[in-house]
Amino acid sequence: MDIARIIANRAGTEIISCDVSASVGEAVSLLANRRIGALPVLQNGAVVGIFSERDVIYRLAEEGALCLSRCVGDVMTAPPITVEAGTRVDEALELMTRRRIRHLPVVEQGRMCGFISIGDLVKSRIDEVECEAQAMRNYIQTA
Repeated sequence: MDIARIIANRAGTEIISCDVSASVGEAVSLLANRRIGALPVLQNGAVVGIFSERDVIYRLAEEGALCLSRCVGDVMTAPPITVEAGTRVDEALELMTRRRIRHLPVVEQGRMCGFISIGDLVKSRIDEVECEAQAMRNYIQTA
């Protein structure tokens, strides 16, 4: 299965993001209010970074509350690691594990068309395995 299938099931849903010029405080509020762990950071419609809970923690440890007034562009993780919609789920999982990341922007022709988490990929993989197991049970029962 590829990532295109995962994001196709979300057709019509908004990708929650922030602009590179947003303050860290604004981005933190967005993370908290939406109960999410990361945001793609955009500049002129292109994804230029990822702002995550980890970015907040690291900056708070270094600078204290003063970091909340800084621009997201100053503290985000950049450049972003991205995948294309045609990337297989197992390839994306391997990339996330190797790079120790939990979120990936999905980019097609330079524009972000989705944003997936490791949880999305694990759920997809579990669903696939359960479907295969059910097919195997059905086959055994009819053989």
